[in-house]
Order: sequence, then C-alpha cells, then structure tokens
Amino acid sequence: MLPQRETFMNIDDKGVFYLVAILTILCIIAIVALYFYRWKRLSNKDECRIPLKSKQVIQTLVDILLGIRVFKNNIVSGLMHFLIFWGFLLLLLGTALLSIHEHIVPFIKGNFYIGFSFVLEIAGLMLLTGIIIAIFRRYVERLTRLERRPEDLVLPVWILVVVVTGFFVEAARISQTHPQWERWSFVGWMLAQTLNSEASLRLYPYLWWAHAIMSLGLLLFIPLSKFFHIIGAPISIYLQRLPRETHTEIQDLVFMDACMRCGRCVDICPCTNAGEPYSPRDFVQALMRSQWEESWPHRTLKLLSDSGQKEALLRLWHCTTCGACLEVCPVYGPTFRLVLRQREQAVEEGTLVPELLAQTLERLYKYENPWMASKREKLGWMEEQHKTKLIPQGKKEFELCYFVGCTTSVDARARSIASSFTRILGLCGIDYGLLGDKEPCCGDIAKRVGEVGLFMEKMDACQEIFERYQIDKIVTSSPHCYYTFKTEYTHGTSFNVWHYSIFLHKLLKDKALQFKNSMNLKVTYHDPCYLGRHSRIFDEPRTLITSIPGIKFCEMPHNKEYSLCCGGGGGRMWQGNELNGTERMSEIRAKEAIGTGAEVLVTACPLCLIMMEDAIKSLGHDKKIKVMDLNELVLEAIA
Repeated sequence: MLPQRETFMNIDDKGVFYLVAILTILCIIAIVALYFYRWKRLSNKDECRIPLKSKQVIQTLVDILLGIRVFKNNIVSGLMHFLIFWGFLLLLLGTALLSIHEHIVPFIKGNFYIGFSFVLEIAGLMLLTGIIIAIFRRYVERLTRLERRPEDLVLPVWILVVVVTGFFVEAARISQTHPQWERWSFVGWMLAQTLNSEASLRLYPYLWWAHAIMSLGLLLFIPLSKFFHIIGAPISIYLQRLPRETHTEIQDLVFMDACMRCGRCVDICPCTNAGEPYSPRDFVQALMRSQWEESWPHRTLKLLSDSGQKEALLRLWHCTTCGACLEVCPVYGPTFRLVLRQREQAVEEGTLVPELLAQTLERLYKYENPWMASKREKLGWMEEQHKTKLIPQGKKEFELCYFVGCTTSVDARARSIASSFTRILGLCGIDYGLLGDKEPCCGDIAKRVGEVGLFMEKMDACQEIFERYQIDKIVTSSPHCYYTFKTEYTHGTSFNVWHYSIFLHKLLKDKALQFKNSMNLKVTYHDPCYLGRHSRIFDEPRTLITSIPGIKFCEMPHNKEYSLCCGGGGGRMWQGNELNGTERMSEIRAKEAIGTGAEVLVTACPLCLIMMEDAIKSLGHDKKIKVMDLNELVLEAIA
C-alpha cells in the first residue's frame, strides 16, 4: 500500500465543513474588499491606479519571503517573524494542496506524501516556536515598545491552540493504524504513542471539528485584527518602493492599515525618547481610526479602541520629521509624511497651530526669512571681497552659485559656515557667485510646518531668481535647502544642486582639495537628518574627516541611518521650549557624543550646529568638546 492518508477519516459531515469553509472565505473576501473600498473612497480618484513595476515587485517578494526588513537591526524579532511567517505559510499551502488532492488530482501519496508530511511537521514546529517567542517577549521579557492589549494575547494563544490541536488530530489518526511511514510525521507519531487507539477513535471527530472550527475562525479573524498586515504589508511595501513622484494618498492609507503596532518607531523616535507626549505609533493608530470612522460611520470592524489616543492627533507638532521611524518600520511606513499632511490640513483650517510657529510663518511671509532679519542683516556675514562675487551687481562668469540660506546668513554662530566655505572655494580656485540680498528663502520651513501656499510662493520666487540670473549649478550650506531643492522643486527645475559636503568630496577626489595640516584630534560626526536619512549622504562627510592627517575618527553608537535627531528640524527650531519633554533631544545626542571621548563634534548643518553647541554648553562640557561645522574643520586642515 502506498503511503497516503484519508483526508476525512471518520468524518461524516463533509458537506457542513465545506459550507462553513465557503462562508468563511466569502466573509474574508468581503472584509478585504471593504479595505479596498475605503482606500479608494478616501483617496483622490485620479490616484487610484497604481503602476505595476517588475523591479519593485521582485524587491517586495524578496523582502517579504526573506524577512529582510524585519531582521534589520533586530535579530530576535526577525527570527520570531521568520518562524511564524514561514510556518503559517507552509501550513496554509499544505491545506490548499490537500484540497486539490481531495477534489481535483489525488497526487499526495507515495514518497511525495512522506516528504509532504515531514515538511508540514517542520512548519508546525516553526509556527509553535515563533509564537512562544512572541508571547515570551511581550509578557515575560515585557519589552517596553510592545503593547499588551487583549488582542495581543488572544491572537498568539489562538494560533497556539490551532497548532497543538492539529498535532493531536494527527496523533489520533496515526494511533488507530500506526503505519510505519507516519514516522516521518514525527511530532504526531510521538504523541500517538501516548494515546489509546479506542479512545482516539471516539475522540477523533471531536478533535477534528475543534481544530477545523478554530482554524477557520482564525482565518476569519485575521483581517479583523492587526494580523491584517499579512495582506496589507506586502501591498504597503510595494507601494512605498515606488518612485517618489508616484506617491499618492493610497500609499498612506494602506500603510496605516498595515501597521501592526510593533513599536520599533517608538524605540527610535527622538520625541518619545525625550519624554514628550508624542508616539509615532499612537499617531498612526489614532489617524487610522479617525479615517475608518470617516469612511464607515457604523464600522463594525472597530474591535478595540484605546482611551485618550485621539489626543495623538493634536500632538503632530512635536514631530521633527527626522525620518527615523521610516528606517525601522517593517512596512516602510512614512509616519512623518502623515504628520506633514495633517499639518497642512491644520494650517489650512487655522486650527491647532502653536503660537510661536504661527509667528514664524508670519515672519517668513513678511521678512522672507524665519529670523525677522532685514536684507541688510542677511549680508552681515560678508567681508569686502565677497561683494565682488555678487551676481545681481554684475558678476557674469561663475562656476556655481553658493546659496547661503536663511540661518547661515543670519545666525551669529552659523555665519562661520558661509565664511569658511567661501574661503575654501577661494583656496581651491573655484569661481563662485552670491545672490546677496536677492537670495530668497527656499521655503523649507513653510513646507515642514504645512503652509503649502507660502512654500509654493517661495519656490516660485527661487525659480524666478535662478532663471533671471541663469543659475544652473547651486551649492547649499543647509541640508534642508539641499533636500528642498532636490526633491520638492518638482516643476520646471533646470538646475543641479549639491550640499557643500558632496561638493568638497568631489574636489577631494579631483585633488583640487588637499589637506596640508596634520590635526591631532579625536573627532566624531553627527549626521544631520535631512543630509543623512532623507538624502542618503553618509559617506562623503566621513571621507572628508578621515582624509585629514592626524584625525582619529570615532562613531557614536547611533550613526548614519540610525543617528539621533538634534531636535531642530520640522519647525522645532522656532518653537523654543514650548514642546520640550523631560529631556532635550539635543542633550541626549550631546551626551552620546561626549561618551565617545571625542574632542570635536562635527556636523554639516547650521541648525544642528546651533542645537548641538547649545546642548554641549548647557551640559557644562564646552571646555571638553568643541562643536564645529565640517567646513570649519576642512578650512583648518588646508589654510
């Protein structure tokens, strides 16, 4: 007799099972269709068509099947997810193959059956092990980032019961005949040795039905719970991998529903770690619930709701838009983009805007900069030789335009960035031009706080200036200006833009920049969020630093894409202490820099320079560690 098994052994009511199974499948389809209906209803109709790109499809499949994003920076979580994902997937696939075997082609027999049974045993153990790890981490280890709602215990216990009853159903079937080939079903075989064959015969139908109902119930519960990410996560990952210009509101809606509340964003969020009443997870969950209520007033899918979570929508001004949450989110969720959209709505409606931020927007509109500086004050950093570089006063020939930026031209400390960089350009023989008092604001601040109209006005002003003076190459001091020019100026731009760190790195490679002076210094580097995470410029500043003779470079524990935010982005620079928590973000970062034993903390952003120097002083360590801009360090090495 060929190795095989009877699918419905001692089960008389097959018709009832198929009826329940079909109804379950139809309910699942209806619930998933409700999600798609909601996404379509809440998004712009013109944005509903999502392009299908083979490259992104392959990347998404690789990411999901190997769990690359989940393993990233968290091996235990990655292993747990890998075991649960593949265990569940293989068991689901095995059930589907059994249905094909039973009703279409009877192919699960002989050696294939033996291999089939062995793989399913492994799958069951993988799922069991993964669930036990999940329960241990949440309820025994009690990781702070993990919530403990009723749903968080019900789901893993439910899966645990389904797996265990499945093994006992198998054991009861084996115990009745003990065929030798069932040794490959090693878990069921071992359990079968402990069972009485007569008792198993009587109990088998009850065990079978209990397992079947629990399994179907679990499948039905998946789209009603946070386990919807089994469906939503692949869609979200694919959508977020599409090019930036194709981003639509649907991507944000899918992400909100794919969020499984894992808390990785909470772990890395600078606002949360500073003790501020803001959590990116709570914000996403609160926004998701409000969107559901808007699209389906009598929603029956709203199983769980936390008291006080709606206040999270009022805390969107805490976010620095640093992008750290995006680096760790398993479904690539751009929480900061949701924050920006809500800010745009709040500004448009004139509600919930902090007073200091509203005043900043007024100053930006009136003075064309957020510092309330006059045009004469913006020229305060210039020396006599800079006046010959002014493009509006007749300079015709220049290799590039140096776009100084509002903060760099106005703030007393940040002005040294401009003077240092122009000296470097002069020493390297680069002929540059300056816009002087004709230089407008790039509009970054308006964009980050949600004043879209003002941003569009600033963008038009910049583009008009660049076209008037035929400027097609721009170098900026600020990563915020650089990012805004590079990614936000999407209409009619015809210029190339570099952050000064990229430009200096190019000069170094071309040997136009050569370091002459040895500097016996221990240096660490702070990645500005909009230069690092947002623009992916990590290596160029480090190469410049490590190329200086005598420099001993040391990394902070949080570096590159995991760098901590200084707290100056997203409009926070102009909100003072209005939103501070139990600790300042800049001081948390400063302590990390001090802990390296470095003598110099280098950064490449005027806002970071101001924030970090202030934090070092407030901690009383300004005699031990000096804060410098990358330009200042480079100048000392070549002057």
